[in-house]
Amino acid sequence: MTLSRRSVIQGAAAVGSLWAMGCATTGTSGTTASSTQGQGEQSSAPAAPLRILILGGTAFLGPALVEFARSRGHTVTLFNRGKTKPGLFPDVEKLTGDRDPNKGEGLKALEGRKWDAVVDTSGYVPRVVRASAELLAPHVQHYTFVSSISVYKDLSRQGLDETATVATVEDATTEDVEEHYGALKALCEQAAEAAMPGRVFNVRPGLIVGPDDPSDRFTYWPLRVARGGEVLAPGDGVDPLQFIDARDLAAFIIRSVEARTTGIFNATGPSQDLLMRDFLEANKTTLGSDARFTWVDTDFLTKHKVEAWSDMPAWMPRNGKEGGIGKVSIAKALAAGITFRPASETIRDTVAWFKTLPPERQAKPRSGLSAEREKEVLAAWHQERGTANAG
Repeated sequence: MTLSRRSVIQGAAAVGSLWAMGCATTGTSGTTASSTQGQGEQSSAPAAPLRILILGGTAFLGPALVEFARSRGHTVTLFNRGKTKPGLFPDVEKLTGDRDPNKGEGLKALEGRKWDAVVDTSGYVPRVVRASAELLAPHVQHYTFVSSISVYKDLSRQGLDETATVATVEDATTEDVEEHYGALKALCEQAAEAAMPGRVFNVRPGLIVGPDDPSDRFTYWPLRVARGGEVLAPGDGVDPLQFIDARDLAAFIIRSVEARTTGIFNATGPSQDLLMRDFLEANKTTLGSDARFTWVDTDFLTKHKVEAWSDMPAWMPRNGKEGGIGKVSIAKALAAGITFRPASETIRDTVAWFKTLPPERQAKPRSGLSAEREKEVLAAWHQERGTANAG
C-alpha cells in the first residue's frame, strides 16, 4: 500500500487513549485527565494588533486562520484568485491575483503594500513561493510557510523530528506536485528561508481534520461509527495515528506569528500516542453508537485490495513504508505551546458540519469504503476464518 506524499495533508491530527471521553491530549492512558482548552479558547490577552496577509485563505485551514486572527484583534488581508468561496468574509480586504507571477496579473496586487506578517497556505512549487517571498521580503517582518510532514525522506521511521533528512528530487525545476509533493514542499521551505533568512516559520502539519475538510479522511470514521453495526477496522488496533484539528493548527500558527517564532516545527497531534483502537472507541463513545469493531489484519486487506489511507482513511500499518506518519515527534511544538481541543469536540463538530452539506455531496464520500464494499470484505474475512458474521 503506497501513500501519495501529497495526500498526507491534502484534502491537503488529536489525543491519547482518553480521547474518547472528550479529554484533552494531556491525558494519560488509563487515567482520568481534566480537559484542556484548545488554543482558540485560551484566555491569554491578544498581542498588539498585526496586519496579516494570508496567501489563500478561503479553503479549510484558511478560514480557520482568518477567524482566529480576527478574534485576536488582527487585521487580515487575503490574496487569491477569487475563485473559491469569493463571498466568504465580506468585510475582509481581498486582493485578486495569481501565486504564479507568470499567470495573468500575477502578484501585482501585492506590490507597494506592507504587512507585519504573511501566512502562506497555498505554496506547492518552489519557483512560486520564491516569487512571493522575494517580493514581500522588504515589506514584511515575518513569513509563515505551511509545509507538510511529507517532506521527510524516510516515512517508515517512527519518531521523526525536525532534524530528519528531507526528500529530494533530481530535477529541481520540476513542478510535478503530484509526483514529488514532499520534495517540492521541502524546496519551498528553503526558498522562503533564502528570501527571508531568519524570519521564516516553517510549520509541518500532518493530516489536518475537522469541519470543512474536503477530503473526508477523518470524517469517514465518525460517520461510519455513527451508523453502527459491524465496522471493518484495519489492522490489529495498535497502529498509531496522528492528526490535528484545523482550528488548533490555525491557533498555533497565529500565536507563533505573534511571537515572531522562526524555524521548523512539526505540527500534528496528539501530545501522547494515539492508537487506532482508541480512536475508534473515541468515536463510538462520543456519538453514542452501538458499533462493533471487527479487526482485519493487514495481509488480508492487501489480498483483497483494501488500501490504507484511501479505503481505510487516516490509517497506515506501523511496519509499512509510510508507517512513521502515525508517530512523528511534536516535542518542539509542544514546548512552543501547541495545544489541542477535546476529541469529542472535533468529532461532533465534524459530523454536524457534514450534515449541513447538500444531500448529493453527503451521498458521495471522498474517502473510505462504500457500505457494499465493506460488507463484501467482512463476509470474506468471516468465511476465511470460519466465524459468524457479527453484523
